[in-house]
Amino acid sequence: MKSVAERWAWLAPHVVVVGPEDDRPRPAVLLFHGCGGMRDHLPRYAQAATAAGWRAFIVDSYAPRGWARAFTLATVCTGLALRGYERAGDLLAAIHGVSARPDVDGSTLALAGWSHGGWAMMEMMSGDPRPGAFGVADPASVDLSGVKAAWLAYPYIGPFAFNRMKPWRHCPKVLALTARRDHLTTVRNAEVVNAMIRNCGAEVESWVAEGTHAFDEPTNNGPMRHDPALTEESLRRFQAFLTDAAPNI
Repeated sequence: MKSVAERWAWLAPHVVVVGPEDDRPRPAVLLFHGCGGMRDHLPRYAQAATAAGWRAFIVDSYAPRGWARAFTLATVCTGLALRGYERAGDLLAAIHGVSARPDVDGSTLALAGWSHGGWAMMEMMSGDPRPGAFGVADPASVDLSGVKAAWLAYPYIGPFAFNRMKPWRHCPKVLALTARRDHLTTVRNAEVVNAMIRNCGAEVESWVAEGTHAFDEPTNNGPMRHDPALTEESLRRFQAFLTDAAPNI
């Protein structure tokens, strides 16, 4: 089993870094894709973060594992492989690695997760960091105090998300995006989960977007439909959320 530092060394070559072209320590947002992997909407969110003065790090959980999209659609998206509590080790490793960079202000980090990425975020926030948890040897070695904000974009909170109602051990400011026509959850279910997060002491802003799951991804797949106008609104809210989290950049 890898340590957090070893997991980061394994992930780092596949991380896409976007941000202002300088070397000053800036706030950083870590972006975690959904079960479909790296898709074209994530660089747009990274550019929105750059416009807010942040650095953005898009973390690819599949390339280090050698997994192609067809494989992940058949396994991760169906819950057969890499469930959220297993992927949470990638998040801990990314927090560890990114916060140590000289061009990052490790005291001001944000996490952003879409669908499966949001599930992994919630598992990391709520899980017991005992040795071996989340698939890493030393999860408790990662300090979460620098995580000031969490963007949860239509996170998976279905039957496999066993800990969705478990209180978080670290409670940053949250923007919880729920899709009105999400085929994986109801708005009511999402609001119950959001209330749990709020009750643990987090400031939670809820946004019910009038679209489907993955409305901001520029593809149409099954019940999911891309909505360009709603995507623009989501990008605007994402940038505003980061600006509010670090207004004095």
